[in-house]
Amino acid sequence: MAQMWITMGPQHPMTHGLWTLRVKIDGETVVDTEPELGYIHRGVEKICESRDFTQIIPYCDRLCYASAMTWAHSYCYAVEDLLEVDVPERAEYIRLIAVELQRVASHLMWLGAYTPDVGNLTVFVWCLRDREMFLDLMQELGGSRMHYNFPRPGGVKRDLPLGFAKRARAKIEMFKERMKEYEMLLDESTIFLVRTQGVGYARAEDMVNAGVTGPNVRAAGVNYDVRWAHPYSVYDEVDWTSSVEKPGSVKGADCYDRYRVRMTEMEESCRMILDALDKIPGGAESHYQSGDEKILTKVPSRAPEGATGHHHFEDSRGESMFYIQGGGEGRGKYPYRVSIRSPMFITIPFVAETMIGYKIADIPAIMGSFDPCIGETDR
Repeated sequence: MAQMWITMGPQHPMTHGLWTLRVKIDGETVVDTEPELGYIHRGVEKICESRDFTQIIPYCDRLCYASAMTWAHSYCYAVEDLLEVDVPERAEYIRLIAVELQRVASHLMWLGAYTPDVGNLTVFVWCLRDREMFLDLMQELGGSRMHYNFPRPGGVKRDLPLGFAKRARAKIEMFKERMKEYEMLLDESTIFLVRTQGVGYARAEDMVNAGVTGPNVRAAGVNYDVRWAHPYSVYDEVDWTSSVEKPGSVKGADCYDRYRVRMTEMEESCRMILDALDKIPGGAESHYQSGDEKILTKVPSRAPEGATGHHHFEDSRGESMFYIQGGGEGRGKYPYRVSIRSPMFITIPFVAETMIGYKIADIPAIMGSFDPCIGETDR
């Protein structure tokens, strides 16, 4: 049979966003792939050059709607490195709580979007149901539903609302029980296991060489997590363990391994949040915002010319990074250059290669298992 190219996207359920995957097939077998990105490129990095350091935060929220908190926090840490600003301990605990709430909500969005790809609609409804609980908590913090505009250089926008800890504990305990239902419905489903086990193998060394990070590389047994490899915030003060899977094959991690590592990670995030709520400092001397004049609202932030700031951050999808260069004389409140490292920009071309040798029907299962987000990819 003659080989032919087919196009999946830019508007296709498999893509989970606007991009195109061109697939060369021989019958039903994939023999070559060609990913095409850039459909929703918005020029965020260039826009940042004409915004002050606080005005940039809402743009970071929109890099990935499913993980807004993580991107905005990653940016704020880079600004603090640039301006040499210290963050109060209470603010760091609030940040950790907000980011881990977002990680759970992001993984629930992934699981809800992924299960219909492999034939299960029930979990989609369940995931959105439980994701609402975590969105409610983050809405309490930032005031908005998905784009929270909550972190600030030097701290956060506001303190924890009255009764927040009690509501968060109740919802997390409820969710931990519901996770058992997810595992029962998926791990005991023949359809789910057939579609995910032995499909989409990715070897650890190949992912490391390609620069793939986050849950995808940890699913292959690589214990690399920015939260302990490049410590920041108060992750070294709370109880947690990096989520790592041991693949059942020498071929590497399959779709099922990538599913399992995210389930474990949600459990660890819940454990971190509960521990942080117990350990968060209080009292009159505990603040949620720095008093440094360089980042106060009424005083423009001053970034010396040539000064740089950068930060590694464990996003829901891997290692994100911001690099910021100061604007210098006359432009001290604006950055001269902002560069963003998206984990998905590296991961998607790698995933396209892992599809070779599998069937057309396996493409949604493989692509979805890597949790693509195109907003952060195009930036």
